[in-house]
Amino acid sequence: MLTEAGSDLTVAPQASKERRAAARARPFRRVLPYLEIGALAVALILPLALGDRTDLVTLATNILILSMLAISFDLCWGLAGIMSFGQALFFGVSGYVIALVGRDLDFSELWATLPLAMLVGLALSGLFAAFLLLGRKTPSIIFVAFGTLTGSYAAERLVSGWQYVGAGNGLSSVKLLKLGAYEFVEGDAFYFLALGLLLLVYLGARFFKQSQLGLVLAGMRQNEERLAFLGYRVQLFKALLFSFAGMVAGLGGALYSYHQGFIGPGNMGPGLSTTAVVYCLLGGSGTLIGPILGTAVVEGLSYALSDIAAIRHIWPVVLGLVLLLVVMFQPRGIVGLFVSDRERIGAYGRRRRAG
Repeated sequence: MLTEAGSDLTVAPQASKERRAAARARPFRRVLPYLEIGALAVALILPLALGDRTDLVTLATNILILSMLAISFDLCWGLAGIMSFGQALFFGVSGYVIALVGRDLDFSELWATLPLAMLVGLALSGLFAAFLLLGRKTPSIIFVAFGTLTGSYAAERLVSGWQYVGAGNGLSSVKLLKLGAYEFVEGDAFYFLALGLLLLVYLGARFFKQSQLGLVLAGMRQNEERLAFLGYRVQLFKALLFSFAGMVAGLGGALYSYHQGFIGPGNMGPGLSTTAVVYCLLGGSGTLIGPILGTAVVEGLSYALSDIAAIRHIWPVVLGLVLLLVVMFQPRGIVGLFVSDRERIGAYGRRRRAG
């Protein structure tokens, strides 16, 4: 028995080496660029395909805006391993700020209010990063998760009882977003504005991921202690990325407020923060395009199921079960069905030719 067991132990590593060698020998085919180009093509022709269905154009615009929140979470979790349950906080606070600027100052110009919202998201997330990530001791994932969750919950409760910001009713009749004399209302113009800004956010996040900083983040995901041993200030890199993600969420919050004409306590609470986690995990974390697909699937299913009379009252339960099954049996998300782990995690540098 000992001999057979010993034989098995000898064979197992050999088989593992052979599998790795076979995987290295297979040609590396990138799938993500095709998914990205396909998604962009669909997004560009969608308003033309929908025609007069303004309700669906509004839904598609919401998906584009919420995708920024999903990308914000993916930057934290998928790239740096920061489990944030408070991304909606930066989203909602920025939405409130531009709503108040419109109400109290009668100002809603695009060139000033959107950068203001990004600055609010950046500053607020920077404060959270300084408190949660830059302490003397290395924070655990649980500490960061509960810290961001607590901040999101506390902010939701605060605005729920603050009459100046509308208390539990939120702020309605938010001024329309303007560019000079032109006003952006729901429809194709707002859709393409949201699409253009999402494209800029995506390209910026992609550049971030493939830069030297992205290389450090990839190393952190694999072995954070090793990077710290080599002299990298791991927590500082995390704080920078967390702040950048907060800025993206802030931009999304401002667009959401202008598009909906409303912002309320629920837009900064744990509910929306958890929904952003679902968007990302369902689509495939660490891929950037995955959270966008996850947002489209969740929001599309929500819209379709809520319109079916037989399940109108239980559709959130049905949607929850569907999402639970997908996450349980496909933990790498929808994109994981088509993209290898190597491409999802990222490849850096040039491969050496055999021989």
